[in-house]
Parts: sequence; structure tokens; C-alpha cells
Amino acid sequence: MNRIKDVLEQKGIKQKWLAEQLGKSYNMVNSYAQNRRQPSLEDLYKIAEILDVEVKELLTDRKAK
Repeated sequence: MNRIKDVLEQKGIKQKWLAEQLGKSYNMVNSYAQNRRQPSLEDLYKIAEILDVEVKELLTDRKAK
């Protein structure tokens, strides 16, 4: 499970914008955000860089701490 959707919402960023920055289709990014697919490690690091967050923020639920 990932927190991509949560981080996008926190930052006020649209999935379409992330898809453009990542060079992926909107459908692919939406699949990541809905947890229907998990990004590769390479893409996960790219997403973290684009969103200016640590990779672990995309993977862990802060509420679980």
C-alpha cells in the first residue's frame, strides 16, 4: 500500500500534473493513487523527488505510528 493519493491531497497537487512530470499516463498514476498498482522502486523515488518528500512518506501511514 502507498500514500501517494494522501500526499497529493496534502500538497494540493493533481494526479494529472504528477503524470506529466513523471512521464506516465494519467491512468497509470491514478492506479498508483488508488492502490490498484504499485509503482516500481525507480518510479517511487521519482515520485518522491517530484513531490519533494522522503520515499518513506509515500509508503507508511503516519497514523500507524
